[in-house]
Amino acid sequence: MTTVIQVAALFLAAVLGVSAAHKLVERARLAAATAGLLRLHPAVAMPVTMAAAALEAAAALALVLPASRPVGALLAALLWSAYGAALFAARRRGDGGIDCGCDFGKRRGGIGRFAIARAFMLGAAALALFVSPIGGGVDIHSAFAALAFLALLFAAGEIAQLPAPTRSVAR
Repeated sequence: MTTVIQVAALFLAAVLGVSAAHKLVERARLAAATAGLLRLHPAVAMPVTMAAAALEAAAALALVLPASRPVGALLAALLWSAYGAALFAARRRGDGGIDCGCDFGKRRGGIGRFAIARAFMLGAAALALFVSPIGGGVDIHSAFAALAFLALLFAAGEIAQLPAPTRSVAR
């Protein structure tokens, strides 16, 4: 069980770390996405985006260290739950076509069900990690397994963006 906890903690830390770095690299695009998603003034959206990046980085670091793992897991669960709720609210109010900043590139489809489900599932995983016993440190096998899950998450995001297959005339 300790290995599962280590892998989950490292996976969630990697997702948070990539998210924080993404916000720093693409500041303008993600500040615009934050403004659209939360209906904020553009001048307010940049500090909110940078605050989110700082919280993600702090949660990632806390998840890597066993002593602070529960705090990191709780912070991660709160972040992803808030993000999922914001995505859901934007889609429900008819803003589903905006760039949510969910992926590395701007998607033409806007906010999809996968993006909303991904946020809530990551939040649920963080919450499960919060209530789990504090595991040991980091080993190389857990790190590689976490990176494999990160690659699978990115691949799932790409697959979710594929256009729906159309029926052929022959059928």
